[in-house]
Amino acid sequence: MMSACCAAWVTNNRGLLMTASSRNKQQDELAFVLHSYPFRETSLIIDAFSRSHGRLAIVARGARRPKSGLRGLLMNFQPLLLSWFGKGELRTLHSAEWQGGQPYLQGTALMCGFYLNELLLNLLAQDDPHEQLFDYYRATLYRLAHETDHAGTLRCFEKHLLQELGYALVLDREAGSGKAIQAELCYRYAMERGALPDDGDDQTGIQLLGKTMLDMSADDYTDPVTAQQSKQLMRMLLNHHLGGKVLHTRELIKDLQKL
Repeated sequence: MMSACCAAWVTNNRGLLMTASSRNKQQDELAFVLHSYPFRETSLIIDAFSRSHGRLAIVARGARRPKSGLRGLLMNFQPLLLSWFGKGELRTLHSAEWQGGQPYLQGTALMCGFYLNELLLNLLAQDDPHEQLFDYYRATLYRLAHETDHAGTLRCFEKHLLQELGYALVLDREAGSGKAIQAELCYRYAMERGALPDDGDDQTGIQLLGKTMLDMSADDYTDPVTAQQSKQLMRMLLNHHLGGKVLHTRELIKDLQKL
């Protein structure tokens, strides 16, 4: 039997306990699953990208059981409303609801989607919200499903991702002098400096046409030279920020299509 003292503590502190529980619970947050892997015998751990809370790890208990309502629901590239509770590095999933509206990705578009996810997994810190990036990610998935220029779509996302992380590219001005980029001139884009006039002696960075940088500034990748040079530039910049990490989907995409 509970003592009078204990009963009084529970009664007096019930509100505090409920308040603490509420603080640790998030309800109906729009999110995407970036990656998932088995946990113990019947559960999954999902690495989710939520609009209001950024990237976070959530354990979905019992999600691998044959009769679980979560089976077939926690898929990549589909918008979900997730509710979870707990604090620390690993939360616990309370519920998930499919939102629809996003066509399923297939073929090369599917591989491009996994490439986006791998970028986010490797470059985003946990619990660091990026609401604009979330919206851009969702729009990019839609573009991959409906458009054929997957390479241009990836370049747009890569540029936007670096901007969100604080590494925005200056593509219309020379580094140092601030002179406007001229379409007909050649430049070298140097890491952490920007575009420099190509004098033929300095081999730093990537050689680019001025037109390429102006096209990139306008998110126009229809010119074949722009498409090729922008790929080389973004590869150099991303490799630097990845710190030597290898993106496995990038290698797979290279086998499917020259992106």
